[in-house]
Amino acid sequence: MLFEDAYKTIAAVSEGIYRDKGSKFIAYAFPLKSEEAVKEILNQVKAEHPKARHHCWAWRLSTDKTVFRLNNDGEPSGSAGRPILNTLLSFEVTNVIVVVVRYFGGTLLGIQGLINAYKTATMECLKATQIIEQTIKDYYEISFDYSVMNDAMKIVKDEDLEVLKQEFDNTCMMEISIRQMLVNRVISKLEKVAGLQVKFKGSL
Repeated sequence: MLFEDAYKTIAAVSEGIYRDKGSKFIAYAFPLKSEEAVKEILNQVKAEHPKARHHCWAWRLSTDKTVFRLNNDGEPSGSAGRPILNTLLSFEVTNVIVVVVRYFGGTLLGIQGLINAYKTATMECLKATQIIEQTIKDYYEISFDYSVMNDAMKIVKDEDLEVLKQEFDNTCMMEISIRQMLVNRVISKLEKVAGLQVKFKGSL
């Protein structure tokens, strides 16, 4: 059972190939951090396969099943992007984009044939990479007086928090990451330290 602040994704870029009646389907899976990165990935794949007839794709971001996009790139509706997306959902992976490049072999495959081809190519490339579990973390900046540094550091150590940046002077500053499901507990401990300020920076 995955917690709500945990998700599965892929460890690295991978490739899978499926052939049917002369058509070749090459699937590429890429880890995806943001929607802004999609265009660059698509341009990269298109540059590698300029003669391919179709470059169909689907991606998911976050643990929310409604955050996705797909594109059939000229294939019949529902025959390419949707089976790619459905395969991502069945593997329960997110923060991933899969692009499937098709070289046409001269024989029409029909809708069912296309669905099977795009699904199988996607499955092959997901099987070829390591699927890993990640946790969603919230990032905070804490600032405090040097005199309470021991109290602040004790919480950081006890809760095994990752320190991303730190500056120690008369006023001390640290950037820390906290697993989302632990945020309430950790913040309430930090706020009990005299004069310590907590500022939310974002999530990833």
